[in-house]
Amino acid sequence: MALPVRSLNDQLVLVSGASRGLGAAIARTFGAAGARVVVNYFQSEAAAHDVAESIGDRALPVQADVRDANAVQAMVERAAQHFGAPVTTVVSNALIDFRFDPAAKPSADAITWADYQVQLEGSVQGALHLLQACLHSMQAEGFGRFIAVGSNLVQNPVVPYHDYTTGKAALLGFVRNMAAELGPEGITVNMVSGGLLDTTDASAATSDEVFDIIRNSTPLRAVIQPAEMADAVLFFASPWARAVTGQNLIVDGGLVMQ
Repeated sequence: MALPVRSLNDQLVLVSGASRGLGAAIARTFGAAGARVVVNYFQSEAAAHDVAESIGDRALPVQADVRDANAVQAMVERAAQHFGAPVTTVVSNALIDFRFDPAAKPSADAITWADYQVQLEGSVQGALHLLQACLHSMQAEGFGRFIAVGSNLVQNPVVPYHDYTTGKAALLGFVRNMAAELGPEGITVNMVSGGLLDTTDASAATSDEVFDIIRNSTPLRAVIQPAEMADAVLFFASPWARAVTGQNLIVDGGLVMQ
């Protein structure tokens, strides 16, 4: 039996947290490939509209907090009504209340469960709401692509961001369990894990010294740009990844090798 394939320009793609940084780069990359794109945002309305305008009439900015199941469901329904097609491709990218600031990170004796909970809710709860809101349509279409954004800190916690890294590790478990259950229905579930990106709002607090250390530690002698990671996300939605599911592709210039 042939595996389900759908060209990028036939997909309606929802990118969470798409108003800035990596999410904006992912939304623009899908738009450039011909996909229709839902540019989700939480607070940055003007930035989300700018991203949508840069894509053109194939983009729709929609506000929703991914931690709110009802808001996510309403967003998915609005997108389907607007485009006249169901959302079949989801990129779970939204980052909740976190900055990569090595000097300000809480240590083992100071971090609280509330810190962990914020990141677990943003990573896993947000992903669950996004997948469940689109799942029936994916099943009806016999086709679905779900791509989660992870972190190479799970494999190499060079800076111990306890709460963030634990949330992403849990998200990887979510990805693999969903891949195992949903594969028979033509739905693939994968993860793209980046290193520190140069530069987003979340990484702006990171010092030049840290960026230099990362750059000099990678085989490519480079810090990855958001657009370069977005290309890897696009791959998982493309026909070329039709036989790939349950995988975690690390995009960090070779800093972590598996």
